[in-house]
Amino acid sequence: MAITYNNLYLDIRQQLRAAGIEAATLEARELVCFATGKSREQLYRDGALYASPELERRTRELVARHLAGEPVAYLIGEWEFYGLPLDISSEVLIPRPDTEVLAEQAIAYIKTLGECRVLDLCAGSGCIGLAVAANAPQARVVLGEWSDGALKICRQNIRRNGLTGRVVPIQADARERPEKSLGDFQCIISNPPYIPHGDISGLDASVRDYEPHLALDGGEDGLDFYRAIAEKWKEALNVGGRLYFEVGIGQADSVLRIMRAQGFGDIQVVKDLHEIPRVVFGTLCAEV
Repeated sequence: MAITYNNLYLDIRQQLRAAGIEAATLEARELVCFATGKSREQLYRDGALYASPELERRTRELVARHLAGEPVAYLIGEWEFYGLPLDISSEVLIPRPDTEVLAEQAIAYIKTLGECRVLDLCAGSGCIGLAVAANAPQARVVLGEWSDGALKICRQNIRRNGLTGRVVPIQADARERPEKSLGDFQCIISNPPYIPHGDISGLDASVRDYEPHLALDGGEDGLDFYRAIAEKWKEALNVGGRLYFEVGIGQADSVLRIMRAQGFGDIQVVKDLHEIPRVVFGTLCAEV
């Protein structure tokens, strides 16, 4: 029996809600738009028209894959972060709303600096650095990422958002000291891998089975990257500059102590939308 685009969307939304998916409205819309080749505006405009059996079948196949665990962002190949459209692949983590708290905190500071250089380390899709560049036009941003696959996505997202003139991707290992040729920064931002190695097998299947473990595994206690970045990458941070971290649940105090031991002061902790300590940042007070 033929079905209209609007009824197809409503049917998919109901399926997702029944499966306990909180973002059912958003995900249903994105899946139907992608499967039918329509923009959000076109889907609304054509809601009363009938979808072809082929388009309905394609939509329901995508929904079945999603209900089996595959994230919507990987199914459609894109996602939105801080108002920016981003290409997404299985080589990078899917940007989360909680990470927008990190971007928001860093952007507010960077806007006070005037012309400056900013490093997004462990950049993944480049979402944080691109949000900085889009909202702080005086900043020049470097996206530092180790994975070749993630760097490819960074390049695509720089072009997609028209930021080629102010954002540069480089290959960088956050666990090693930076090359002197990289220069100095007034701000370093990082959402590093922070899941303890032993906890990865217990993650939700949508994360464990689809998202890159390279971007999840933070070592035995989840803090390896915080230690390495705070110790080694402060060499690339100007005295008086700030280091911003996203942290996992229960890690804020440990990261605070790591930063303090490396010469950072005025350290602050910011909670996310769920009142969970999510961002830790501090100022490099002196060369130590």
